Amino acid sequence: MSEIRNLNIVIVGVGGQGTLLASRILSTLALKLGLDVKASEIHGMAQRGGSVVTFVRMGERVYAPMVEEGGADYVLAFEQLEAMRAVGYLKKGGVMIANTQKMSPMPVVTGAAKYPENVLESLTQKCALDAFDALTLAHEAGDGRAVNVVLIGALARRVGGDAEIWRDAVRACVPPKFLEINLRAFDAGYNR
Repeated sequence: MSEIRNLNIVIVGVGGQGTLLASRILSTLALKLGLDVKASEIHGMAQRGGSVVTFVRMGERVYAPMVEEGGADYVLAFEQLEAMRAVGYLKKGGVMIANTQKMSPMPVVTGAAKYPENVLESLTQKCALDAFDALTLAHEAGDGRAVNVVLIGALARRVGGDAEIWRDAVRACVPPKFLEINLRAFDAGYNR
């Protein structure tokens, strides 16, 4: 019953933003759809607010976990600068789904560098961009930490398939005490 056949997704963010949970949700979705799935993470100084890149590949048969440059159908970006860093992963016709939040990396915090200006405007010149304030939607759902699931909801709307199977993947991965907030976050991203 799966409408999803082959999908390469790159998830980028800063340590602590929930990129790994997002990859678990997508991997669980693939398994629920009867698809093969491979996932891999690259951690920079993730525990210190550094970059985290996660790859999720699903399809009838997947042989390797990494998504090559120019090979992603979607990039989920939890922060603007990470979106800019990851735009090269998108294939022609791919879509960047980005949170408009800015999180300053350590060189910006220490004053050694400036946060780039006009990141979103620059991205619109390079790719199909769906940028929105996922942080506010997560807060409205009950917890700002649910940005990851808001973005999963936005991805689900674009990818298609049965929304309830996507919700089932969220149910399978989120601890019960946070489940209602995360289901509201999914719906906020899906229905925006």
